[in-house]
Amino acid sequence: MNSSEEIAVTGMSQGRPALRMGPAELVQAAAMARRFYLEGKSKIQIAEEFGVSRFKVARVLETALERDLVRIEIRVPAELDAERSDRLRARYGLRHAVVVESPSAAAESADESPDPENLGEVAADLLGELVTEGDVLGLAWGRSTIHMAAALDRLPPCTVVQLTGVYDAGTAERGSVEAVRRAAQVSGGEAHPIYAPMLLPDPATAAALRNQTGIARAFEYFDKVTVAAVSIGSWEPGISTVHDMLSDEERAHYASLGVAAEMSAHLFDAEGRRVGRDLGERCITVEADRLRRIPEVVAIAGGRRKASAIDAVLRSGLVTSLVTDTAAADYLLSAGSAPRPALERADPDGPEDE
Repeated sequence: MNSSEEIAVTGMSQGRPALRMGPAELVQAAAMARRFYLEGKSKIQIAEEFGVSRFKVARVLETALERDLVRIEIRVPAELDAERSDRLRARYGLRHAVVVESPSAAAESADESPDPENLGEVAADLLGELVTEGDVLGLAWGRSTIHMAAALDRLPPCTVVQLTGVYDAGTAERGSVEAVRRAAQVSGGEAHPIYAPMLLPDPATAAALRNQTGIARAFEYFDKVTVAAVSIGSWEPGISTVHDMLSDEERAHYASLGVAAEMSAHLFDAEGRRVGRDLGERCITVEADRLRRIPEVVAIAGGRRKASAIDAVLRSGLVTSLVTDTAAADYLLSAGSAPRPALERADPDGPEDE
């Protein structure tokens, strides 16, 4: 009996109730359980093999469970929280929700703590599941998406396109172009990076850059993106890319509009409505209506400081899947009224969006 059998079918004499079965019953029940749970045979096939009715097989299998002859265990890696993941998926109507264990309390309490790096590793595995050959993968700027790209070790052949311009605050925390090239290298597909800042001084400069050949070519792929990976930021220093790029006066202005979250240079209030749309005119980024049409948009964000921002973005209907941690998940599972299901992809702003 191999290790998988040992998990599903336990020793015949271990459970006290199992001792009440005679040896012939034990042997037959163990054999039927092995056929059904390990070999994947149907009850009809088992009935034919043993010369009994399928109802007899059903009773034997039920008795084997009741009397502890068969134990079924559901195991996931220790870092994944299956129960929270399922509850979070159901609460927000997500297609996929993956919750990983938060870092230690000491690390989580650090004021400038970024998203846990293991979120990127788990997101890389998730993309390996979601992306199929011929897809177009879109990557938006974010520390978590950069960590994800660095952790990628498998992707089917696909085209990879950058969804936002580059953020460069003079730190090592950059690499959206490198992330796109890394993903394309792993998949063996084409890379379409964007060599331009995310935020420009005025709409005219942004419009001129969008018309440049290389950038325009990347924008042409936006409507073809089938899977996208994005990051989420709270409206505070060090946790929102856009917040850190604006002047104090501009930050105060957008804060007065009730901004609670930022994703790919789009701002959202606590209910998931977009605010400060004029900012988008100065940004090199995928438009909100195009994001909404992408079949699979995976957000990667965690930590208690980002929890309310994650809630706001999930309420927007722009995101279909989420990779987060237990610290954020606990907040999300207890936050306010039931949110708008993400899979409706409805526009909370009404028909005038963009």
